[in-house]
Amino acid sequence: MATQPIAPFPNPAFVYGQSADLQSLNVLAAEIASTDIPILLVGESGTGKDVYARLIHRLSGGNEKSFVRVNCGALDAGQMLNDVREAFEKEADTTESRRTVFLDGVHELDAACQRALLSLLPDGERKSDTPALARVISSTSCKFEKEIEAGRFRLELYFRLNGVILRLPALRERKEDIPDLLECFVLKHANDLRKSAPEIGREARKLLFSYHWPGNIRELENLARKMVAVGDADLALADLRHARETQPAEEAASTQSERSGSPGITSLKVAARAASRKTERELILKALEHTHWNRKRAARNLQISYKSLLYKIKQIGAQVPFAEENEEKP
Repeated sequence: MATQPIAPFPNPAFVYGQSADLQSLNVLAAEIASTDIPILLVGESGTGKDVYARLIHRLSGGNEKSFVRVNCGALDAGQMLNDVREAFEKEADTTESRRTVFLDGVHELDAACQRALLSLLPDGERKSDTPALARVISSTSCKFEKEIEAGRFRLELYFRLNGVILRLPALRERKEDIPDLLECFVLKHANDLRKSAPEIGREARKLLFSYHWPGNIRELENLARKMVAVGDADLALADLRHARETQPAEEAASTQSERSGSPGITSLKVAARAASRKTERELILKALEHTHWNRKRAARNLQISYKSLLYKIKQIGAQVPFAEENEEKP
C-alpha cells in the first residue's frame, strides 16, 4: 500500500504527518471513508480522535449538519436510547447526506447504556442493497481487552464497534512531525489573535524534542497558542521546561537507566532529586499564594534570602502576577 500524503484532505494541516504511522493512517482513513463499516478510533487523550472522526465523515461526503457527536461519559440508558435511536432511525431529508454517529469515549458507557446501544446497532445481517441510515465511529483511550476481561465492557458490543480499528500514535512516537505541527499551530493562532508569530530558537526546539508530551497534539497546540499570546517562545516554554526537569521519578529513573545501559535498575539518586524538586516547587508556590505573591514576606516565611527566592522562582518557571510596586505591601 502506498503511503503518500492524501492531497484532497480538507484542512490537511490537522492530519499532517511525515511519519510512516501517520501516512499509513491517512491512507487507511481515506480508503474506508466511503464505506459504512463501523470504525473504532483508539489513542491516548489529545491524539486527534475527534479530528479523524470528522475527517472520515467529510471524506464520505457528509456535511457538518449530519455529524452527530455523542459524549458517552454523560449518558444514562434512557438518554442513550432517545439520542442515539433518533440519530440512527431518523429519515434523512433530500438535502442531508448520510449521518455519522460519533460515540466519543465509548468505554465510559455503563452496563445499562451498553445494553441500550447493543439493541440499536445493526448485527451485520443487513442486506447489501439496503443503505445504512447512519455510519458509526467510536473512540476510546483505554485498552478494551482489559475492560472486557474485567467484565466492564460487553464483548458482543465491542465486536459490533470494531469493524476497522484505527490506532492513533502518541506524539512522542512521531516526534519528527513536531516542527511542522508547531509551525502550523503558531501560524493559525497568530492569525486568530492578529499577532506576529514568535521566533522559535534552537534551544527551544531541542526542548520540544526531549519532552514526553503526555497531552499529545492538544498539548502542543495549547503551547503554540501560549507562544503567540505572550509573544515570546522562551517565556511560553517555562512551564514545559520545568515539567521536563521534574518529570515523574519513575520516568527519570527509566531515562537514567537507559543511558547507563541498565534498564530496569532504578537510581535512588535520580528519584530523590526529582522528588526534592517537586516538593520544593510546591512549597514555594504555596508560600507565594499565602502572601498574595509578596515575595519578601514569602522569603521570610520560607527562611531563605530574598535573592534566593527570586532565583528559585525563575528556576521553577513561575510567573509573578503582581507588579513590583506591590512588593512591600503587607
